[in-house]
Order: sequence, then C-alpha cells, then structure tokens
Amino acid sequence: MPRIAGVDIPNDKRIEFSLRYIYGIGPKIALDVLKEANIELGVKAKDLTEEEVARIAGIIDRNYQVEGQLRRIVQSNIARLRDIACYRGLRHRQHLPCRGQRTRTNARTRKGPKKTVAGKKGVKELSRG
Repeated sequence: MPRIAGVDIPNDKRIEFSLRYIYGIGPKIALDVLKEANIELGVKAKDLTEEEVARIAGIIDRNYQVEGQLRRIVQSNIARLRDIACYRGLRHRQHLPCRGQRTRTNARTRKGPKKTVAGKKGVKELSRG
C-alpha cells in the first residue's frame, strides 16, 4: 500500500479514486494532482513506482492542506464562530443544523436518536353542544 500524506491508500483501486481516501482531496483535486505529476489515469495504485508516489506526495504537501492540518483549520473556524456567538456558532454549540435545514422532522444525524416526550396522545375531550 502506498502511503501518501500519512494515509495508506488502497492498492487495488485506480489512483484517481485511491487519492480520495486522503482527507481534503476530492475528485477535482485528485485529477489536478495526477495531471501535474504526469501520471496517466486508470493506473492502479499498486502499479505506481516509488518515484511516482514521491512526486504525488510532494505535490500534495506543497500545494494543498490535507489531513491533520486541515482538520485543525476546520475546528478553529468552528471555535471562532462559537466564540463570537453568531447564529452559526450557536447552532454548532446546540448540535443542530447550521445551514438552514428543517428540524421539525429529519436532522437525526445532528440531533441523535429520537427522545420520546410525554404529552398529548390525541383529542381526549369532545366538545358537546
């Protein structure tokens, strides 16, 4: 398994898909890196030479923020929003969606499993006139 930016990328996948296992590298950046490193698309990660892996790793280290450094930047951005107490910061603090999604239904990823609340179970009293 080639190791790039501290991540073991899968051997049996094409290199443009294997690079996406690195946090911060998506489809576009993976293609840009391969183009800059002069590596053809479709080659498997296990077929790369040590020199090609070194070229890819050098380009990623030089031009992109990935893995631990990127995670720290994202966390510091969220901490800044919390500190200035803007709306998005408050939503992060309350563990609710920050980007305008509805919360009456859905939002289970952010809110966690359902918590049943005791309350009315329907219409108990019928008004008779």
